[in-house]
Amino acid sequence: MPARAGLSIDLRRFTRRAARGTMLAPMNPRQRLAIFERLRAANPNPASELEYRSPFELLVAVVLSAQATDKSVNLATRELYRVANTPAALLALGKTRLQSHIKRIGLYRTKAKNILATCKLLLERHGGEVPATREALEQLPGVGRKTANVILNVAFGQPTIAVDTHIFRVANRTGIAPGANVLKVEDKLLKLVPADFRQHAHHWLILHGRYVCKARKPDCPHCAINDLCEFRHKTRETGGAKKPGG
Repeated sequence: MPARAGLSIDLRRFTRRAARGTMLAPMNPRQRLAIFERLRAANPNPASELEYRSPFELLVAVVLSAQATDKSVNLATRELYRVANTPAALLALGKTRLQSHIKRIGLYRTKAKNILATCKLLLERHGGEVPATREALEQLPGVGRKTANVILNVAFGQPTIAVDTHIFRVANRTGIAPGANVLKVEDKLLKLVPADFRQHAHHWLILHGRYVCKARKPDCPHCAINDLCEFRHKTRETGGAKKPGG
């Protein structure tokens, strides 16, 4: 199951905790500051793992990445962008040939339809350019709040935080910004993450969740923020590691 498909599971789990009153309270500001200082020290210039060379290529890649891995998207777009990497070129490519390039990605028919409709709107309303406002981005087919946040942050340098399954899990598990749904987590992160770290917070948290604070078995023994994290069921180095709680 792709990592993104776990978001609904995480949401149900943490919503139940909220109802029972067992969710972690937000950690103190000094703890949070120390966490981001360590994440920055380990990776001063984090970047998206999606491959792109323009805001439009990033937009297409992010739309394709819903319920898919970045690896599978990159495999598809490497070939696709050699053939067509502008709104006009993708429209000229057409639905059938676009689908042939992305058919290994989940929901590829729907995604192809949305991408072509987005290309048409970009040409009609924005001169073929990707808009740099949330309102305009969310009017594009297949673009919701999370995708808009990614584009605004990565392509246009705005301090937005797109909350996916990894960030939702890390924010709740560590106590950085616990919340019962993605919007509450996003709001808390924007409020609580120190301003100096807000620009790269999305990438630090998503990479931490993807490679260290994993869903089924977090790698607590090798976690740079282990001593600052509020997670009560940390795993151990030995073979008899304690099974992490949800």
